[in-house]
Amino acid sequence: MKIFTLAPRENWICDRIAEEWNSVSCHLSENPHDADIIWLLAGWCWNHIPTNILELKKVVVTVHHIVPEKFSREKIKDFIIRDQFVDAYHVPNHKTKEFISSLTYKPIFVLGYWYDEKKWHHASRAECRNLLNLPEDSFVVGSFQRDTEGHDLISPKLEKGPDRLCDYLKKIKTENTHVLLGGFRRQYVINRLEEEGITYSYFELATMDTLRIMYGACDLYVIASRNEGGPQAVLEACAMKIPTISTNVGMVSEVLSEKSIIDIENEVYHPAEEDIEYAYERVRQFEIQLHHQKYLEMFKEVILN
Repeated sequence: MKIFTLAPRENWICDRIAEEWNSVSCHLSENPHDADIIWLLAGWCWNHIPTNILELKKVVVTVHHIVPEKFSREKIKDFIIRDQFVDAYHVPNHKTKEFISSLTYKPIFVLGYWYDEKKWHHASRAECRNLLNLPEDSFVVGSFQRDTEGHDLISPKLEKGPDRLCDYLKKIKTENTHVLLGGFRRQYVINRLEEEGITYSYFELATMDTLRIMYGACDLYVIASRNEGGPQAVLEACAMKIPTISTNVGMVSEVLSEKSIIDIENEVYHPAEEDIEYAYERVRQFEIQLHHQKYLEMFKEVILN
């Protein structure tokens, strides 16, 4: 079984997923002509492959997440056109499956993302803060995802919940609170933090090594999203035993304890040691070598049917 993986080459999470898949799988095809399965990991790029090739191959499309408010008639039309070439869909969570099940009769496999346990593992908090020049006595809150709309670099990307994040930070703010930001397009959050007088450090284009150090420096990681596929952060933070809270999005409920999944607009919670250990034990089911086998089982089922 040979699999050709289509990545978007947009310096986004899909590219990292494709890179990690290629690093562990021996079922690779560098050419769609020679593949048994074409995995459209970036489903929106489906027309980068000629339709005459798609018609001859088994085609699996990953739908990472849907933002209902942004799922326009044009996007629905494109989904339906693409659907005629698709044999099966892969989604990382049941919420996405529920949404697209009304648009297709094709099989939908629910299989969460993985994480590379060689990259994301426990690190000394004091050492990480020293490497990042962060005050050791600060209460550091992490957020490492883009959340400002690209068209104006001002408007909040509401599905990522930057407004909720800033409101939450305002509620828990003390004189020792320090926010650690990663990712790009963080202008909305930065403006809000400056308005509230909350100190922050920003690493815009952090390498994977730096990102691991950033997680390691955190007292708390906050996911305030309204819509998510994963997010990947819930796997990475919990694998590093970082106290994590989140709204009930994506695959969060497969990892975090019930207490750590909050109504972020009305609740405040800091995970206890038992919550951290619970999340760590749960997240280990998503280690890359173990989860890679589950993906292979999915692809084999597509081949057989």
